[in-house]
Amino acid sequence: MTSVVARRQPAFGPRAARIGLYVFLAVSAIFFLLPLLLVIMNSLKPMEEIRQGNLLALPINPNFDAWVSAWQSACTGLDCAGVRPGLWNSIKITIPSVVISTLAGALNGYALGQWKSRHANMIMLLVTVGLFIPYQAMLYPTVKILSNVGLFRTYAGIVFVHVIYGLPYTTLLFRNFYVGIPDEISRAARMEGARFLRTFWSIILPISTNILVVVAILQFTGIWNDYLLGLIFAGNDNLPMTVQLTNIVGNSRGAANPNVNMAAALITAIPTLVVYFLSGRYFVRGIAAGAVKG
Repeated sequence: MTSVVARRQPAFGPRAARIGLYVFLAVSAIFFLLPLLLVIMNSLKPMEEIRQGNLLALPINPNFDAWVSAWQSACTGLDCAGVRPGLWNSIKITIPSVVISTLAGALNGYALGQWKSRHANMIMLLVTVGLFIPYQAMLYPTVKILSNVGLFRTYAGIVFVHVIYGLPYTTLLFRNFYVGIPDEISRAARMEGARFLRTFWSIILPISTNILVVVAILQFTGIWNDYLLGLIFAGNDNLPMTVQLTNIVGNSRGAANPNVNMAAALITAIPTLVVYFLSGRYFVRGIAAGAVKG
């Protein structure tokens, strides 16, 4: 009887640990989702409820008036068109920046992964150092360079800045991934007569789905949420949604409207949330498959 009881006792340990893990994950999810829920609740309140001062209360008469105002009539200085003009600007800035920086990082990473030399390690070290240089330290030289070539405060200029500033990060991720690919694959391609670019485009890139998804999501999130570079380099005709959002929140015309500000913040965040909801499992699969190993 004693031996039977002894065998049953360990079964309680894993079950208790699993329950504790679920409780911890639930509490963590509530902790991180609570600010989002509060923003959603208050964006649905009219100003009469906001003025009562209880931001934790549920909306009594919920409506989307603040969302409509944030989208099409909130003032960003002298212009009262909401965040709507910034949506297309953010899209046309983010998509080419993500595509170019991801493909260029993949090419650089594959080249550095295939280059078996101490010079390759030195170049990779310099690329890694570039990750730790803050943007603020490079703003003035970048402004001077783009001004001299006529790209400062232009659409091409802001895309170029995002690509260049993102290359060290994407190169590091791809290089760490490609060093784990067997050299026999590239050797077999060379024996069949494929050159470097042909091997990369036809063989290496198709088997890089995991890392491509991970890097694309990270780049999309970083570029879409960027404020500093968009404010400095985009120009007045290409200001992204994040700059429009800041202008709405900091607008000094009339009384402050917290519900409109919260609605504008949610509208600005929706694209990144959609990307994560649609491709989150591929992101996790890429992480689990070793897309950021090294």
